[in-house]
Amino acid sequence: MKLDAILWDYDGTIVNSVPKNIEITKSILSIVAPHLTGNNLPHYLQSEHAYHEANHAAKNWQELYTDYYGMSESEMLDAGALWAEHQLSNTTPVKLFAGIDYTVQGLSSIPHGICSQNASQNIVNVLSEAKVDSYFKAVIGYDDVTRDCQKPSPEGGLACLDRLFDTPENKTIMYVGDHEADVQFARNIQGALGNQSSVIAVAAAYSGATPENWITKPDHVIRSPSELLTICEKYL
Repeated sequence: MKLDAILWDYDGTIVNSVPKNIEITKSILSIVAPHLTGNNLPHYLQSEHAYHEANHAAKNWQELYTDYYGMSESEMLDAGALWAEHQLSNTTPVKLFAGIDYTVQGLSSIPHGICSQNASQNIVNVLSEAKVDSYFKAVIGYDDVTRDCQKPSPEGGLACLDRLFDTPENKTIMYVGDHEADVQFARNIQGALGNQSSVIAVAAAYSGATPENWITKPDHVIRSPSELLTICEKYL
């Protein structure tokens, strides 16, 4: 089985963006839900540990905002519309997880892509600063698909594959992410492509995810980025 491409989630998989995401969320709350700022700041925005706990427990960003931050549905929708703009304007530093650069270099013979709910230009900027942008041939962000087609709907993955290949059919694809929704995303891409293709789901557990508690199970779990090299050997 030949591995044709590796697709990645971004936040919590390629980069530790928690400090920046906390600051962005606080800024957005000051606009759409000021009653959740200051002394009323949600518990899950008060530390990186608490943020990780909520982020990995929530099924998606909508549930994160409503069930963990206490936002109303209308506030959540308003916040989502502001996310890309605030990601680009916020200057909090973001760093790659240790070993990401080594891993993508070691797998550079395979085309890489990113499917994320981060802003695509923000992703490109960080990759460029880290000098790994040349390894990623396609980046699909929040702003590249409509609101109702965000992960785990497969549209972002299919758009990413369309940029990598003339046709995505009859391919073996790997998707790496740190959330149960990323596994569901991989399964939905598989369903959209059909049985002539194969989509392998890899859970990145090094940012605090607990795949053993997920209902939708991945095909592989990695505890550090470099472990992906060993897994990929089985498919090369």
